[in-house]
Amino acid sequence: MDNSFFNPFADTGEGVGGSPGIQGSLIHIRIQQRNGRKTLTTVQGVDPKYDFKKIVKAAKKEFACNGTVVEHPEYGEVIQLQGDQREHIRSLLIKVGIATNEQIKVHGF
Repeated sequence: MDNSFFNPFADTGEGVGGSPGIQGSLIHIRIQQRNGRKTLTTVQGVDPKYDFKKIVKAAKKEFACNGTVVEHPEYGEVIQLQGDQREHIRSLLIKVGIATNEQIKVHGF
């Protein structure tokens, strides 16, 4: 057995599998509690080459929720959706080919 191990946080500088349309970095999907039972789902880490407004428009139509793109000082542009849409947005990003299942990290609860 060799002593090498895989570091998932190491920056390899390469995309995944060389397939076009799939980005190389992780996408983080988080849930934030607002007030009472209300929640926000945030999507951070999507490659800037994609049109965030079109992603939000498709998500709003498919999930029957409201959403917007906000500018975060540390993370750049972040997609916000009303309600707990973590699994929905995860499946949408995989279905349209923006990311693979291994590139998406779902946080919360």
